[in-house]
Amino acid sequence: MARKNIRLEAIDPLEIYGAANKNLEALCSYFPELKVVARGNEIMLEGKETDIEEFETKVKMLIERRHHKMNITPYDVEDLFDGDISPDRFKLCGTSVIVHGNDGKPIKARNRTQEEMVKSYFENDLLFAVGPAGTGKTYIAIALAVRALKNREIKRIILTRPAVEAGERLGFLPGDLKDKLDPYLQPLYDALGDMIPAKRLQEFMAEGTIQIAPLAYMRGRTLDRACVILDEAQNTNLGQLKMFLTRMGCDAKFIVTGDASQIDLPNKRDSGLLRGIELTKDIKGIKTIFFRNEDIVRHHLVAKIVKAFEKGETV
Repeated sequence: MARKNIRLEAIDPLEIYGAANKNLEALCSYFPELKVVARGNEIMLEGKETDIEEFETKVKMLIERRHHKMNITPYDVEDLFDGDISPDRFKLCGTSVIVHGNDGKPIKARNRTQEEMVKSYFENDLLFAVGPAGTGKTYIAIALAVRALKNREIKRIILTRPAVEAGERLGFLPGDLKDKLDPYLQPLYDALGDMIPAKRLQEFMAEGTIQIAPLAYMRGRTLDRACVILDEAQNTNLGQLKMFLTRMGCDAKFIVTGDASQIDLPNKRDSGLLRGIELTKDIKGIKTIFFRNEDIVRHHLVAKIVKAFEKGETV
């Protein structure tokens, strides 16, 4: 174990630590094995020498940033750390952290198929991720999009779903179109809420940096420098899927997720997901990742439930 004391010179420690030590806590969340004790303008560190060196570097970067900003927030800590992971470095390590959640918990690939999805994202501009519920397809896709936004690789995130009713009638829900669709899009809000603080998420959505909309709203658009995710793509017909894919603009990343076993269209044969994958399989820059029941990362009963229903549907 190594030890080192960092002394903050010519700056009020509170400007770096933040109100109620929020900035310091945010910084410490990235170093779970490092013991950090701050007293006045001195920070005492104990742990691995590499962790101590990196921690000291981040503190110096925060001080430098303070010279150009009125105040430092946990968002600045987050930007400094997440921006330190380059795509090239990420590709070399499939288990690297994609992004950190609001509680500081690292969000990373949890199995080999998710690792393959992450790696393929960096190597292709269009990615299909297909498989059963609970495999983390959409969650990983949104994590990759949030990471790209934080690293300023893109200007906006666009999340979309086909507005197909899964046994319910949207028309009977109260409110205007947004009110009717928001509950249907809730899984996307939930994933974003895990990775972006609520206030910052509201700001992003108000300014259009993050957009969540039904698939029909994509028609006629050209989406440049964006990460665009089409969720529940099994509920699109081939024409809708083609419309979506041809929205791709310069410096854009498209991710299409779906589960061919959960088609909510009146005629299941109208689903264009698998047909679209087949038609584009030989195009360079497009990759398809197939998830299996073994990749389910929800409650251990979910995999058994999926298998039971699949067995019942084939009888």
